[in-house]
Amino acid sequence: MEQPATTGEPNPEPVSGAVQAPDERAVERRLRPATLDEFAGQRAVVGNLELAIRAARARGEPVDHLLLSGLPGLGKTTLAHLVASASEVELFEASAPTLQRAADLAGLLTRLEAGDVLFIDEIHRLAPAVEEYLYSAMEDFVLDIIIDQGPSARSVRIDLPRFTLVGATTREGLLSAPLRSRFGIHERLEPYGSDVLAEILQRSAGILGVGLDDDAAAYLAGRSRGTPRVANRFLRRVRDLAQMESDNHITQAIAVEGLTRIGVDSHGLTRVDRLILNTIGRAEGNPLGIKTIAAAVGEDERTLEDVYEPHLLREGLLLKTPQGRRLTRQAWAIIDPEGARMDAEQLRPEHGEPDLFSQE
Repeated sequence: MEQPATTGEPNPEPVSGAVQAPDERAVERRLRPATLDEFAGQRAVVGNLELAIRAARARGEPVDHLLLSGLPGLGKTTLAHLVASASEVELFEASAPTLQRAADLAGLLTRLEAGDVLFIDEIHRLAPAVEEYLYSAMEDFVLDIIIDQGPSARSVRIDLPRFTLVGATTREGLLSAPLRSRFGIHERLEPYGSDVLAEILQRSAGILGVGLDDDAAAYLAGRSRGTPRVANRFLRRVRDLAQMESDNHITQAIAVEGLTRIGVDSHGLTRVDRLILNTIGRAEGNPLGIKTIAAAVGEDERTLEDVYEPHLLREGLLLKTPQGRRLTRQAWAIIDPEGARMDAEQLRPEHGEPDLFSQE
């Protein structure tokens, strides 16, 4: 969620890309790879999908139901499109929150032809009533719909063609066990390395028609949270600056200035990241709960947990303990480089050494 601008600091773009204008979505579609061979990174996942597709086509069957999990922006939607393309079938898309009634699901399923792919994004947010109808559709390829209520209620069975359901989720733990067990293929996407992101940026720069130096690509990649969507968004914003000030060519200096203008510092932290760290820092070593941090930062708790905290945890800047969130030594070095706010109590090992496996 984009934050209001504050005095003296630039207003950053949202890092997750949850809400985009139509023109932004159109540009993002242009930057997506057209085939699985063009998909950079996630080599184990791509290899498994290529094998599953080849084997299914050799048997004359649709690909088994596929569950893709991982943080936002890692390529789950892109992979769903590529699975359909490689299988030479149509893809139908839906977002789970829009499927509120059985009729909504029935309308999608009855449009499918044999082998088609149905992609449901954020599938962990399916309404329970809709999810129950999906069980028989996935397992037996039938849809049993209850018509009317009370004594006059009756069930109507609709036969469905064999199809492939691709579900994408950013929170696999929220999926019910019956739904998760009906997916034959489970693949988890991990954050990308900087070298792969730099490769993606060079490809995107070529599509956008802008020059990009290698050191500039490395600088942008290193601050993109391991996420191609964020990397491409940074590239588009820096391209604007390059177009106006450096003859449509992105040097490292242009990359640094461009990210600074949208509120991303040399550590790759956005304004909200810094607000989170400073809010915890003001507690002087005491742990803070997520509700307190959300109120101080002005963000929704779920947004903090899904969008901002994973990056801070991966970078070793934040601890999640049973008592609440704490800062690590690395975080203190960023928000308080002079050491004025750190004392011996705050730098004890249990405060300063990250335990990334602890939970609330």
